[in-house]
Amino acid sequence: MASEKPTSNIILSNTKSRTKKISNGFNSFLNSKSITENPYNKIVLFSTFLLMLLGVYFLSVFYGDFEQLNLDKMSTTIGYSFIVLATTLMAFKVSFFIYKAYNYFKYKPIASVSDKELPTITVIVPAYNEGKQVWDTLMSLDNSNYPKEKIQIISIDDGSKDDTWDWMLDAKTKLGDRLEIYQQPENQGKRHALYRGFNLGTGEIYVTVDSDSIVTEDTLRNLVSPFVKDENCGAVAGNIRVLNNKKAMLPKMLDVSFVLSFEFVRSAESNLNSVLCTPGALAAYKSTAVHECLPQWINQTFMGQPSDIGEDRAMTNMILKQGKHVLFQKNAVAFTNVPEEYMGLYKMFIRWGRSNVRENLEMAKYVFTNFRAKGKSGTRILFISQFLKILMSYPLLISMLFFVIVHPLLFIGSTLVTILVISTFSVLFFASQYKTTEGFWAYSYSILFTFGLFWITPYAIATANRRGWLTRGLEEKK
Repeated sequence: MASEKPTSNIILSNTKSRTKKISNGFNSFLNSKSITENPYNKIVLFSTFLLMLLGVYFLSVFYGDFEQLNLDKMSTTIGYSFIVLATTLMAFKVSFFIYKAYNYFKYKPIASVSDKELPTITVIVPAYNEGKQVWDTLMSLDNSNYPKEKIQIISIDDGSKDDTWDWMLDAKTKLGDRLEIYQQPENQGKRHALYRGFNLGTGEIYVTVDSDSIVTEDTLRNLVSPFVKDENCGAVAGNIRVLNNKKAMLPKMLDVSFVLSFEFVRSAESNLNSVLCTPGALAAYKSTAVHECLPQWINQTFMGQPSDIGEDRAMTNMILKQGKHVLFQKNAVAFTNVPEEYMGLYKMFIRWGRSNVRENLEMAKYVFTNFRAKGKSGTRILFISQFLKILMSYPLLISMLFFVIVHPLLFIGSTLVTILVISTFSVLFFASQYKTTEGFWAYSYSILFTFGLFWITPYAIATANRRGWLTRGLEEKK
């Protein structure tokens, strides 16, 4: 008995130490310069944690009602069917997460090959109403640690209405023959600007970079090295981080979301040779693979309308269909600007959502055929997971609205506790990658997405045939 007291003291001391460390870390996070530069950031973070505590309280108070609701559902055929379906979906999602985690741990980025082995590349930068940012992008590309004799940089002004062309002229003055610039007679959309670049390019590999993105010194060589190591590689996705995340809240939230989306999800997809989308901000394509599908890509339609969005996802899909590998390079980083306001954010998500609907329908046409010699199972599992999100969008929306009507406080409590549990993985993952507490923004982002953007997928499905970029002054066309 005498030995129990010292042991208890040690456990208590360790617990206090860990609690103090967590508390100090959180206080440091809330009082860091990047947070307090905008006073609303601290308010949002405090509100986030208060909401989650409120959720825990509501769930604890109404847990008996939660059990009674389940019992009531079990007593009806519809309710029983719903519970079986929900349980099955939950089991699939848990299994799929474990599957992704397994592939994530097996993933390793390919190290840069030597200068001699590096292929010739054409970097294409389409620009529309970008102003000085396009100049910064072109300068970062020229500063790349890539053999100058093996790189061709092309920038195309897609009929901008601001001073984008002037900044491109200034970049041309500074870079000389290292940069080629062209101007579209009128705004035709990013797909047409890229199409012109693909036809002008002379490199073995085409690299596409958004005009609001900045690349690091080794990004280009790391991005294209997989083509040297894997002869069946058709495309490579870069690792995207947020550039304008110093003050505004939404970019901070999106930066955490991007890290999970790229460094976890795409790492897992890459281990299956099946990254489903190469981002427009930074991607590389084998020129022969591009030209094999280029006529189909530029003339792509959906429900009789020309496709003027989702050009990156479409190109990825067509290259996967060729049986090529599509990989991800964690060590090829680009920093890009994202929306700082809600309106810009939801427009971006609607565009992505519509593209996701269209390309999943296209993928369904070939994914269960013999499109690749081996390694098709992983691609099919990824597709099924994506397609289920679309398929279950309306049933989940209806069940959510029903839950809100029947017991709103229990809905709020259970939803916030679910966010607390699931988002903790994002927080821990971000912290493990970058040794910072900025990952706490995952909680705020999840609350925003759940309560403020839940309508995006159902709306994107219902309006999948609509055209329009929705941002940068381009009007939506019906």
